[in-house]
Amino acid sequence: MDLGWIILETQDGAERRIEAAHGLTVMDALKDAGVDDLLALCGGCCSCATCHIYVEDDRVALLPPVSEDESDLLDSTDNRTEKSRLSCQIPFDASLDGLRISIAPDD
Repeated sequence: MDLGWIILETQDGAERRIEAAHGLTVMDALKDAGVDDLLALCGGCCSCATCHIYVEDDRVALLPPVSEDESDLLDSTDNRTEKSRLSCQIPFDASLDGLRISIAPDD
């Protein structure tokens, strides 16, 4: 299994380097690493916004486009920005190795 890294800024401002297997979603990689700041209540079904993150680097263009469902869920949050994504909707692969993200504040 190929591995890469995600650079995560937690809600308290700490930076963590998270090992991530290619093929997982960013949400799964964060949950596997024991990141408690990310609730991810629906388990990746794109039916809540509790895995809301901000993509903090210019590789946002490499991500799959935001679906209508994802956009609707992000609209339901108080903290949507142009960097907002649901981490369950981002498959992690070699092109995203070293991706910088932060966890959005709780609503």
